[in-house]
Amino acid sequence: MIKIIIPFFLSLFGCSVIFAQTSKLKVTKAKPQAASADDILPSIKRGKLVYANYCLTCHQEDGGGVPNLNPPLIQTSFVIGDKDVLIKIILNGFNEHVDIDGESYSNNMPSFNSLKDQQIADVLAYIRNNFGNKASPIISADVQKIRYSAKN
Repeated sequence: MIKIIIPFFLSLFGCSVIFAQTSKLKVTKAKPQAASADDILPSIKRGKLVYANYCLTCHQEDGGGVPNLNPPLIQTSFVIGDKDVLIKIILNGFNEHVDIDGESYSNNMPSFNSLKDQQIADVLAYIRNNFGNKASPIISADVQKIRYSAKN
């Protein structure tokens, strides 16, 4: 009987020590931080895969697009401009004729709102930092904000 009682009391004592230690922990919320170069590189790498699966056919491997159909992704205001506009294009598609650098493009772009927020952020980080582009990264929280605001 003592062989059973001693381990029981020891386990209770051990649990109370653990509880006492964890109850003293102070929980603080992490503040959002800007993405660093180390953070963005994995996103760009993942984005290249998303681009290959969903974007390459229309916008081509070099981001040059297809004349009169699909606009280029090289140094255009849609790519290096306002993040929110670009995110909305990915989420909602694009059904308008657009003129870029004197060329008109008319092929409709489907909505890619079925992609996860992180996939969209990754592919946009890739596009905004390739093809000669150098623009601030887009993170999943940016996509989530636009996706959520569209539902309300």
